[in-house]
Amino acid sequence: MKKFAFFLAISALALVFSQCAVNRQLSQAKALGDCKFNIVSADSVYLSGIDIRKLKNIDDLNPLRYPQIAAGLLSKSIPLSARINIDITNPTNKLAAINQLEYKIQLAEQELFNGFINQRIEVAPGGGSTRVPVKLNANAYQLLTDDRTRSAFTDLMRNMSGTNNTKPSVLTIKIKPTLALGNKKIDYPGYITINQEVTNKILTGQ
Repeated sequence: MKKFAFFLAISALALVFSQCAVNRQLSQAKALGDCKFNIVSADSVYLSGIDIRKLKNIDDLNPLRYPQIAAGLLSKSIPLSARINIDITNPTNKLAAINQLEYKIQLAEQELFNGFINQRIEVAPGGGSTRVPVKLNANAYQLLTDDRTRSAFTDLMRNMSGTNNTKPSVLTIKIKPTLALGNKKIDYPGYITINQEVTNKILTGQ
């Protein structure tokens, strides 16, 4: 009986500690949702292997000059990769943190990128700030050929290349933190949604 009672006590303590760990993660994730997210720059922007930021004007990017673009249009595969740097500022009095999160980035209400960040992100309370680089990979074919996104995507590429007098791009970032419970993963209820207007100066870090 003593062994059984000891086992029950240990099990109860483990359950309490597990619940405390989940509550702590929920508190930190909620604080993350209360943080301010700001896209500060973009780099390593490549479209079909072409460095967008080396172009004087995105309009110079045409199939006649760049055969890989022509080939991509035929094969319906135009790889786009970039890294967006996001500053997270925590105005709350609680630590904001998460070990893993899923993200989606939308342009003109169409999904542009999605992925996961498998690293701990911590933002100190009381105005603490941290910068998180987000790597992006997508097939730009649909974005270039779809009437709903072509204009918005062209403006985004112009902003990323630093082209002047370009209409600002509006990006929607959706973040879903993942909580850890032992070997199980629990998704945070709903998404943290950030809408931001970005210009060529912001995306080039000026």
